[in-house]
Amino acid sequence: MRHLLSPYQPGRRHPDGQHCDQLGGQPPCGHPVDGIADGHAATTTTADSVDLDVCYRLPPVAAGEVHVRSNFVSSIDGAAELDGRSGALGGSADRRIFRTLRWLADVVLVGAGTAVAEDYGPVVVPPERRERRIATGQSAVPPVAVVSASLRLAPSARLFAAQARPLVLTCEAAPPDRRKVLAEVADVLICGNQTVDPAAALRALGERGLDRVLCEGGPALHADLANAGLLDELCVTLAPLLAGPDHLRIVRGQRWHTPLEMTLSHLLEEDGNLFLRYLRR
Repeated sequence: MRHLLSPYQPGRRHPDGQHCDQLGGQPPCGHPVDGIADGHAATTTTADSVDLDVCYRLPPVAAGEVHVRSNFVSSIDGAAELDGRSGALGGSADRRIFRTLRWLADVVLVGAGTAVAEDYGPVVVPPERRERRIATGQSAVPPVAVVSASLRLAPSARLFAAQARPLVLTCEAAPPDRRKVLAEVADVLICGNQTVDPAAALRALGERGLDRVLCEGGPALHADLANAGLLDELCVTLAPLLAGPDHLRIVRGQRWHTPLEMTLSHLLEEDGNLFLRYLRR
């Protein structure tokens, strides 16, 4: 894996909140950049020298706030799934980043449709990573939080066998009998009246100390967060293939009144796959 571009400029803020006063576009993770930056040629890094933990380091989160990062994979013509699943689009490097982002997060947020379609299970964290998480004040394993207004979730699903008890974020209008059933296997939180309110859902997570949120979709939940101004960053893998028409994109729903402007933080490449990290302006 190699850096192709790191667009940092003097005086710009890095994701960790610190300013860069150097020329040359050097990324905050210290890796050389492959290409031309501010008129300076740079070298290519090897796969072993790219520290994904540093590349995707999260900024400090102020008290009472929540930082929301989303992660998606897409074909170069915009498809976010093949045959209803996103996994077929990603390769080995995408899976490494996928795991790293999960290990850095306090909680994994996902819509019910995606959780069912992708057969979500518990987040897998190896022992050495568990120790690192505990040392930094995080839980050993990040829980999964599922957003569902209808609560059409099977309590026997793999997700609900997790060591870290899952959360279900729902609304007052959800069927009471379904709430009672799912409360046996998850913490059910009310976050809205007729629908799940994204801001209320994030507040509920933040009140539990889960303030570094990784959203893994689906496209409707992602669109709701972004359109409400709640998305802080987007990590997207661009897979080198054309999927053809009639596929879901990384967002869906009603037309937005105002596009969300983002700034490219870094660009990595491996085997033709591009790994982009965008920060909200």
